[in-house]
Amino acid sequence: MQGIGRAARSCQETMKLAILQHRHGRSTAERKNVFSCLECVTTSNPTMELKGLENTTVAQVLMTKGEEKSGSWLWCRTNDAVYDAVKHMAENNIGSLVVLKPGEPKYIAGIFTERDYMRKIIAQGRCSRNTRVGEIMTDENKLVTVSSDTNILRAMQLLTEYQIRHVPVIDGKIVGMISIVDIVRAVVEQQSGEVKRLNEFIKGDYY
Repeated sequence: MQGIGRAARSCQETMKLAILQHRHGRSTAERKNVFSCLECVTTSNPTMELKGLENTTVAQVLMTKGEEKSGSWLWCRTNDAVYDAVKHMAENNIGSLVVLKPGEPKYIAGIFTERDYMRKIIAQGRCSRNTRVGEIMTDENKLVTVSSDTNILRAMQLLTEYQIRHVPVIDGKIVGMISIVDIVRAVVEQQSGEVKRLNEFIKGDYY
C-alpha cells in the first residue's frame, strides 16, 4: 500500500518530465495548457472526475461502486449467529460487516471481518451456529472509520497503519464501506486516465 501511494504521488511529475523531454520545442504557454489538462482527467467511469489523488475523496470512490451503499447487506447485529453473518457476507461477496447493537436506531457496536471468523472460530474450533457475532467482533473502541469527505490517501494511510482491509464510512450514520480493493482500483483508474491523456498529447492530438 505504501508503494502504491508513492507511485501515485510521483506519477504526475514523471509525466510532466516526459512531456518536456518529448516536446522541448513547444512554448511555455502550450506546455502549461497541457499540464492543466492532465490535472483534470476523466476516465470511462463518469462518476469519478480525476483531479489527482490528493483531491479524491472517499465519497467519490463510493460513487464508482455503483450500488446501494448503506443497505442491510452492509451490516449485521451483535446477537446474530456467526454462521448467518458469514453466509450473509458470502451471498453479497463482501469481506466484512458493520455490527450494530440490537434495536433502533442503528448504533455501531463494532465490525466483523473474515479475519475475525478465521482466528476466533476456525482456529479455535468453535461452532459458528452457537456463537454470536458480538462475542468475536472487533469492538467499537478499536474500530477505525473514515467519513465521506476523507481524502483517499488518508484512507490508504489508515489501512496501512492499522493493517486492516476494510474501513466503514460514517457520516453520523453508516454510508458505506471501502476496502483496499476499492482504493487500488481508484489509483489504477487515475493513472490509466493520465497515461491515456499523455499518449494523446505525444501523438499530437492537442495541436
